[in-house]
Amino acid sequence: MILQTQIPLQQQQYNPITYQSKLLLLGSCFSENIGNKLSYFKFQTVQNPFGILFQPKAIENLVLDAINQKVYKENDILFHNEQWHSFNAHSKLSSPTKERLLDNLNEAITLTQNSLNNASHIIVTLGTAWVYRFIEKDQLVANCHKVPQKKFLKEILSINEIKESLDALTSLIRSENSKTSIIFTLSPVRHLKDGFIENQRSKAHLLSAIHKVVDERKNIHYFPSYEIMMDELRDYRFYKEDMIHPNNVAINYIWERFKNVWISEDTQATMKTVDTIQKGLAHKPFNPESDQHKVFLKKLSDKLKNIQQHFPSIKF
Repeated sequence: MILQTQIPLQQQQYNPITYQSKLLLLGSCFSENIGNKLSYFKFQTVQNPFGILFQPKAIENLVLDAINQKVYKENDILFHNEQWHSFNAHSKLSSPTKERLLDNLNEAITLTQNSLNNASHIIVTLGTAWVYRFIEKDQLVANCHKVPQKKFLKEILSINEIKESLDALTSLIRSENSKTSIIFTLSPVRHLKDGFIENQRSKAHLLSAIHKVVDERKNIHYFPSYEIMMDELRDYRFYKEDMIHPNNVAINYIWERFKNVWISEDTQATMKTVDTIQKGLAHKPFNPESDQHKVFLKKLSDKLKNIQQHFPSIKF
């Protein structure tokens, strides 16, 4: 008896991910879930240099600023709640001093530019079509930083506006890196603070726009994270206690589906060795001085030396 419908997916034949690949992940918090998995298995990844970015315009602006080598200055930032912030970046870059924030922003711009130039794969995860416009400067922001809501107008991007933004994004990427594989995904995280109906409208706009841009002949792909969550894992037991974010079971399931599509079979064999080493490094012995533990450490050391000899980029 089959108790689940499953989306048919084929393994990617052109430019699969290997340990020689360099990946740049941009977008919503779900991109961090996949990024954390890639980091655990010691792939070469750069993950959200500007922090989590939920909406497409914010991602487009980051890529544009990186290509133009924008230098952030004091008039680009604001002071609120005893912290310096940028409307273009997540609060993880914020700082009590403006000098530290400017350093954070400019270092992140340089990192993004370098990653765009060198990436073999760029994974973009969109979270919401709802955006906030800072009235004073008529500027769409990536993060409101708890500035009073009366200072913003809330808008939903139309399908055409999102498509135009994604077209601009892909063109910008291609201007720096013509060979990289671009992979779009739609975050399954529900933005229920916007409202149930508003969240569905938002996801529908994003999904429609993505599929107007995706073209495998142009090496622009779509991975169905959203559909896997909605159609294969259609049960609240796959959500965290907030009933909004996928839990670890769901993340692991979607990761397995992603791995089987995008990561080469030979590489998956190496991932098993990396996993064994990671678990070995995390192991806490009952008796660190025992002969048994010393043998265990010797075998672990041999595995480390062997894998780093074959893959110098892997660092534990």
